[in-house]
Parts: sequence; C-alpha cells; structure tokens
Amino acid sequence: MSEEAHHQEDFGTGGSGASATYPMQCSALRKNGYVVLKGRPCKIVEMSTSKTGKHGHAKVHLVGLDIFTGKKLEDISPSTHNMDVPNVTRTEYSVLNIDDGFLSLMNSDGSTKDDVRLPEGELGEKIEADFNEGKELLVTIITAMGEEAAISYKEAPRS
Repeated sequence: MSEEAHHQEDFGTGGSGASATYPMQCSALRKNGYVVLKGRPCKIVEMSTSKTGKHGHAKVHLVGLDIFTGKKLEDISPSTHNMDVPNVTRTEYSVLNIDDGFLSLMNSDGSTKDDVRLPEGELGEKIEADFNEGKELLVTIITAMGEEAAISYKEAPRS
C-alpha cells in the first residue's frame, strides 16, 4: 500500500463544526445554568461547595435535572476541574400539523421540520387540544447534544 493511499481520510460524516459541549471550570458554574452530568444535559438546580480537606481541593456537589427527561442527577467534582457545559439552543416554531405523535413545524425563515415528537403527558395533550380547536400555536423547541424536545408553547399573536 502506498503512503498516500494509507492516509486518505473520509470527512463525509463530519458535523457542522459546532461542538455539542464546551468546558467550563466547575467553580464558574452557576445555579440555573447548564452542565453535563453522567453524560446528560442538565439544568443546575442545586450547588454546594465543601471546604478543602487536609489533602486536596474544594469539592462542588451539583444537582441537576435532565432537560429532556426531568430526571434528577447528581455529581461531585473538584472545583478546579473542568466540566462539560452543553450548548443549549431554544427556537420557536409555528405548528403546521400534528400527525402520528409528531409535530410538523415551521420556523421564521419558512423552513419546515417534521421530526420532533409531541411531548408526552399534560403538555402534549394541551398542545393537541388547542391545535384541534384551530388555534395558531408557537412551540419552543430546546436542542442540546443532538437531542431536541418541545418544552413549552403559546398561542400565536393575531396579526
């Protein structure tokens, strides 16, 4: 095998270059901010710092709620260590249709999106009920680490 053929690389599966997370020193994290706990994007609901022991660092005890499942996750990390923070984006979409448990959505530039699940439970039932009454709805979709979910909605203002 020639040297050139050996070093051929395939960039076909590369992402857009935007990372799903970025590092942040543990001591710089704040309540209501976001952090990755046990591999899941979480919103920090509780934080406490223990004093430095005889050997070592102050420890930060983090309690977070998974932003997609609502599960409570905890972790302890030295305050000087870096933790991953998920890049979280919120986008508002107009609801075009609800079909087979999926939302058909359109954003402000006119592009459509059909791969977001109708949320389970009360939120999903309310969205579906209001949509079936003929109301124009705006749904807020939160995206982080390759996952997305509808987290809230409101009636679109009448123009």
